[in-house]
Amino acid sequence: MTTFRERLRALPVLPDGLPGWEIADLDALPATPHQLFETWFDETVAAGATGPHAMTLSTSDGHGAVRARTVILKDLTADGWWFAGHSTSPKGRDLATEPRAALTFLWRETGRQVRVTGTVTSHPEVGAADFLARPDASRAAGLVDHQSEVLGDLAEHRRAWADALDRVRADPRLIAPAWTAWCLAPYEVEFWQSGTGTGQTRLRYRPDATVGAPRAAWTKALLWP
Repeated sequence: MTTFRERLRALPVLPDGLPGWEIADLDALPATPHQLFETWFDETVAAGATGPHAMTLSTSDGHGAVRARTVILKDLTADGWWFAGHSTSPKGRDLATEPRAALTFLWRETGRQVRVTGTVTSHPEVGAADFLARPDASRAAGLVDHQSEVLGDLAEHRRAWADALDRVRADPRLIAPAWTAWCLAPYEVEFWQSGTGTGQTRLRYRPDATVGAPRAAWTKALLWP
């Protein structure tokens, strides 16, 4: 019988035939990480990726305890990467205490990874619009709240969810009071591409700290894999 370690090592990490990423001129790349991210995202969708908008959100409580969970990307604007949830949840409490976080996208189909690190701000008015755009079942789940609290049994949750669903259907404008949207404004964005036979390519964007540089100016650099 094989060990768990042996079974892990036998699994493929990325598909074969990845083209890699040759960068001869940094100036020829998109001026902002937002532009490159959107291009990579569209290419990943075209490659048939499942859930390309799913991302790992990593937060800290300010005392060294780090938590990570998967959330959904809601939007990408010049301000940053957007996601939503309860301000009373563990991630909400973490972000209220330590408003710096990291997002990680892994797109296996294209052999790519994107890491976004920055400062997070809360926007309840955007969160309200996001909540109203959710399907009834998702809005009901949001109204139940109590995220990460101890649950006595599953039947208790099912009853609470069914009651919340009735409330949502009776009032289409009902919004969970603690629901908010967050925007992560990046101070570093890294793009990682694997290639079959070419190894890995890493590219980092950081805001340009040059005196007099425009607000949207970014400095690009290649990194050792």
